[in-house]
Amino acid sequence: MRHLAFTAITLAASLTLSAADNVAYSDAHARFTVVNDGVVRMEWHPDGKFLDGPSLLATERTYPDVQYNVADRAGKVTITTPRMTVTYRKGAPFTRDNLRVQSAKGLVPAFDWHPGDTQKGNLKGTTRTLDGLEGDVQTQTWVADMKQGERRALDDGLLATDGWTLVDDSHGYIFDSGGDDGWQWVAERDTIDGAIDWYFMAYGHDYKAALRDFTLFAGRVPLPPRYAFGYWWSRYWAYSDKELRALVDKFNAYGIPLDVLVVDMDWHYTDPGRGGWTGWTWNRALFPSPEAFMDHMHSQGIKTTLNLHPADGIEPYEEPYTRIASKLGISDSAKIDWTGSDKTVMKVLFSEMIHPMEQQGVDFWWLDWQQHINDRVLTGLDNTWWINYCFFSDMQRAGKRRPLLYHRWGGLGNHRYQVGFSGDATISWPSLEYQPYFTATASNVLYGYWSHDIGGHLGNGNPIDPEMYTRWLQFGAVSPVMRTHSSKDPQLNKEPWVFDDEHRDIIRATVRQRYRMLPYIYSMARKTWEEGISLCRPMYYDYPEAPEAYAMRSQYMFGDDMLIAPVTKPAAAGSRFSEVRVWLPEGQWYELHTGTLLEGDRTLTRRFAPDEYGIYVKAGAVLPMYADGVMRLDACDEPVELWAIPGNAESTFTIYEDAGDSPDYATACATTAVSSRTSGSDISVRLEARKGTYEGMPATRDYTLRVLAATAPSAVTVDGRPADWTYCPDDFAVLVTMPALDCSVPHDIRLSAPRVADGLTGRARRMAQAIDYIKFNGCDTHADELAAMGTIAEAVAADPERAAAIINAFNASWADLEGVLSRQGMSREVATRFLNRVK
Repeated sequence: MRHLAFTAITLAASLTLSAADNVAYSDAHARFTVVNDGVVRMEWHPDGKFLDGPSLLATERTYPDVQYNVADRAGKVTITTPRMTVTYRKGAPFTRDNLRVQSAKGLVPAFDWHPGDTQKGNLKGTTRTLDGLEGDVQTQTWVADMKQGERRALDDGLLATDGWTLVDDSHGYIFDSGGDDGWQWVAERDTIDGAIDWYFMAYGHDYKAALRDFTLFAGRVPLPPRYAFGYWWSRYWAYSDKELRALVDKFNAYGIPLDVLVVDMDWHYTDPGRGGWTGWTWNRALFPSPEAFMDHMHSQGIKTTLNLHPADGIEPYEEPYTRIASKLGISDSAKIDWTGSDKTVMKVLFSEMIHPMEQQGVDFWWLDWQQHINDRVLTGLDNTWWINYCFFSDMQRAGKRRPLLYHRWGGLGNHRYQVGFSGDATISWPSLEYQPYFTATASNVLYGYWSHDIGGHLGNGNPIDPEMYTRWLQFGAVSPVMRTHSSKDPQLNKEPWVFDDEHRDIIRATVRQRYRMLPYIYSMARKTWEEGISLCRPMYYDYPEAPEAYAMRSQYMFGDDMLIAPVTKPAAAGSRFSEVRVWLPEGQWYELHTGTLLEGDRTLTRRFAPDEYGIYVKAGAVLPMYADGVMRLDACDEPVELWAIPGNAESTFTIYEDAGDSPDYATACATTAVSSRTSGSDISVRLEARKGTYEGMPATRDYTLRVLAATAPSAVTVDGRPADWTYCPDDFAVLVTMPALDCSVPHDIRLSAPRVADGLTGRARRMAQAIDYIKFNGCDTHADELAAMGTIAEAVAADPERAAAIINAFNASWADLEGVLSRQGMSREVATRFLNRVK
């Protein structure tokens, strides 16, 4: 990387520069580098030994071209960008007397920063683990860094309402050049007293810009493989090969999708004398042939990951010990300590232990580090941070598949190593209520892929509460990674088929909903790689000037077009409905599960039945979804549905696709732009020609346009020609099926269909369920008026041309439901029970 020296240059006027290295000013001790218009790197070194190579935090040293002005006059240099002005009085280390950064005119909020100033409104980031927490309160005594009853505070994040952030990398470790093998390794930097390496970030309330800026010097968030966004089954349980095969068979039999099988620590020996938390030898009593087990899972399209607690090293009784000891020249049967900073040791551990197991079929690793925090040799090196790098970069260097691991947060820079394991939270409603806030807030440090123990981990002797578990799972379906887990307790079995029929069906529908949303989720994950904006992010990213965006902590944006208001409290006694207070920003929002179009710019209370959830979609949006029935995420040619959301608006979306697990996704990928326009009952959707290519990309794809909350269309055309349509009564949707569309050319779909986004979907579903319930509780629903209300969806599907009349009749009966029940002949007691099922 080339640096321009400005030593001893005096300018009478401003100088506008644009250079690849972006050094704006440099002298014998100070250097200022403009990363972009929102970030300036400010270095001071007593010996002038500036760091040009990567640090563990800041891996990028080549920045995009940027326009900035430099005024270098006697004794003072001023650097101006569109977002800030940096003024430095030359000749001394940085202090509040000689260094100043001011916000540019128009940046909100304005600031005037000097070294030593403290942020007042940091929006926080994340923390290493939720072990033992109920909400944010510690319930256990075994968590080393907390006392029982203490609250877990989140670390500071990159964003603040102040509009600026200072990132101090003055004393962080660095990467070396990689040596003969090219694998960059940790090294100590020149930590001479007085050395300064700061990154000043100016962003006002443009939080998204700040996160993009951070990736310019700290690296991008890697895109996980597509299968990582499917359902992960995980349970702390001494499963055998036979039991896990039977488990997968049951998932298939019940029609519940599954992509990842997590095998907890009992895959290895754990009995005294042959293992404990740390183990490296397959328990052959449970897994007679690990290769056959994993081959079988791969034949089912399922990925396998194993739990590792590596901190205790390798004992002499472990199967790979002899190979490793021989390579390291150890002959006295001594335990081999885990010393992450020792490259020689780590290379041998990978080549003789990790790689052979990957060749057996392990797809990726679940790292579970709970012991000593810092390295044995480099005592300031965080073991969590470094082990994440080691495993991720090892997969990266192999280059055969896309790297993936899940482990705990190690600190700034760990966003480059993807999926986080949040630890053993207590099973409780407060824990559920805390996790949406915790998940979204972690995006403030770009750690956007937390994987929680959905349903909680520590039961404290209590059985599973089906209501709490299904609500937790519904949150899991709209969180970064959908993985259920629990401690080794027979009462904490979360297999879907052990629940009663109602909760089992909700669980199955929730997992299937996750798979339907995959094209939307995966496209948003690509955006995370491109822009640093996580899938789950706080409301204040999009609405920074609204007080509600900060106050409503539990709700969050799920990608660009969905708002989630999670159900985190039980239903009131005697009621099936959970109440949720939700703030809807300006505009219109479509409540997905009830079919209600709501006006925004207000806070309101909504009521949800057990099979409903607070998912809101921007009015008029067009979203890519999979057709129902996708069971694995290992294919590239799945049929796609385009969901046209009610609301008079225009919308665009870019659908992203790639090979799913290829490491070259940066360039080997494709996008399809889709736009929609809704005006009254007229709907037009355009699919642009696909751009890009990747291995295995299908030339055609089956598409369906699903127009939600609509009645019979008067006309439907595809590319100007009349097209057939069908009707789906479940969500009162018009379906326009377009098989084998040529993806290389654009396509236009037009129709006119009146919309019924007044909550009809939810009311019809609740009525049908209530009628079914009441029949089994002593009431024969023989009256035509009530029976007709229970079959409205089927009536509309059978005769969509009469949809308006059928819906009007239903709404009239709904408005007089108590009268309907009275005419039915229901007693007051039975009618009350019925009404409690629908309203």
